[in-house]
Amino acid sequence: MTDYVTFTAAGQLFGLPLDRVQDVFTVTSITRVPLAGPEIAGVLNLRGRIVTVIDLANRLQLQSSRDNVASMVIGLELGAESFGILVDSVTEVLSLPDGEREASPINLDHKLGGVSAGVFRLDQALLVVLDADRILDIRSRAAAA
Repeated sequence: MTDYVTFTAAGQLFGLPLDRVQDVFTVTSITRVPLAGPEIAGVLNLRGRIVTVIDLANRLQLQSSRDNVASMVIGLELGAESFGILVDSVTEVLSLPDGEREASPINLDHKLGGVSAGVFRLDQALLVVLDADRILDIRSRAAAA
């Protein structure tokens, strides 16, 4: 069994392994970074740490459903860097059996497939499990551009 923090972004249900999540908090104020790409929402100060905030909908080039809705940030770390993923809402923590996780379907959008670590078929939705390292790998995308 693995515990997943589940959340929505652009109408899609996603999950991250709980052991990768450092914080979950409501956005207070994000400072834009000049010349940053559209996937970088900005930076914020979280208890003395500078956190780079990635807009998940823009990162995956999904149509954002966020219209003045109080967004949530899921805090993650990669190496010595602190990141936050800006999402529409955090739903719950689910304990799911590892044996029920399936490989990403071949018809899954290629942008999602590139950051997916598999899917779970839930009663009402498809839960896309994100690979935190691939979501946070914004340097390779910038180099490709």
